[in-house]
Amino acid sequence: MPLRTANDDRRSRSGFTLVELLVVIAIIGALVALLLPAVQAARDTARRTQCASQIKQLALAALEYEGVHKLLPAAGFAKLKSEPPAVSDEIIYNPYAGIQFSWIVTLLPHLEQAALARQFDPARQIFQQAGNPQATRLPLLICPSDGSQPSLLTHAGLTLGREFAKGNYAAYTSPFHIDLQLMYPGALIAGGQDLAAIEDGTTHTIVMAEIRTHESPSDSRGAWALPWPGATLLSFDMHPHGWGANHDGTGAGDGYHAQIRSPYEASSESLGESMRPNNQGPNADTIKLCQGELQRAAADARMPCTLDLPPGTHGYMTAAPRSQHPGGVNGAYLDGHVQFLPDDIDEFVMAYSVSVNDGMINQ
Repeated sequence: MPLRTANDDRRSRSGFTLVELLVVIAIIGALVALLLPAVQAARDTARRTQCASQIKQLALAALEYEGVHKLLPAAGFAKLKSEPPAVSDEIIYNPYAGIQFSWIVTLLPHLEQAALARQFDPARQIFQQAGNPQATRLPLLICPSDGSQPSLLTHAGLTLGREFAKGNYAAYTSPFHIDLQLMYPGALIAGGQDLAAIEDGTTHTIVMAEIRTHESPSDSRGAWALPWPGATLLSFDMHPHGWGANHDGTGAGDGYHAQIRSPYEASSESLGESMRPNNQGPNADTIKLCQGELQRAAADARMPCTLDLPPGTHGYMTAAPRSQHPGGVNGAYLDGHVQFLPDDIDEFVMAYSVSVNDGMINQ
């Protein structure tokens, strides 16, 4: 038998043993596990930054529009209706009547979309547009964090079979309800308003925030051409002081009388029931067709909804800002700056930031 040399021993030990290989794999796995959260956090930050840039562009476009027309964009071109005991003949915003163009349609020329803007015929209702411009998917309106980007709204009855592209940004119309925006106005309201009406100043007034879309073609949230709750309009649903809990639209028993631009004072009775970012209840986004399977699927996706009631003081129309960013949403202010609005934001601060005629300034 030949004798083994030292070189033979070194050659026999040149590879990994099974135990050594398993140790190396375990170390690599641990390093990957440590690295993945950092990579995911970096991706989330990049997406949030892109969404913040997009909503900033929308806010600046609204300011540019105001510079040209001397009015902020109207919340939407829809009909107004009266309701006793209102002192005005037309005080209730009805988003489901009239031409039904959203504020985003109005801003298209200021978003480098003049050609698309020209495809909309203001003499025709949104469901009768030739060429279906409302089905155009606009990258500027899509936050990359939203998981339902390709979805469209379409329904034989609700949209007359027309398709509507979705986006991820909506405007605040009121600290109270969307249909009562003329009573308690936010930044964008029916008919528009000039900057002089923004009593707290543009720096302290939220004009827009992010929203989520749902993959269901029956869920209207995010439909960028429609001036509907959750489609392009938001409200905070914090009741004003003096609004009776039993108010049923008749004025009987509650001593409340509706007026245009009533001074807003938030009521502590609404604490815990307002529409803070990513709100999970007890109130929910009011949208058409939210029942049955859609309502269950929306709740599972943590974006609860409920059926709209007819517009007026007896019900409510509202929707909360939503995003897939951890902990909150991006919000844009009327001066163009963007701020992250946390899910647990102080409700009074948020309500007074949305309201334009409360006399309060939130730093």
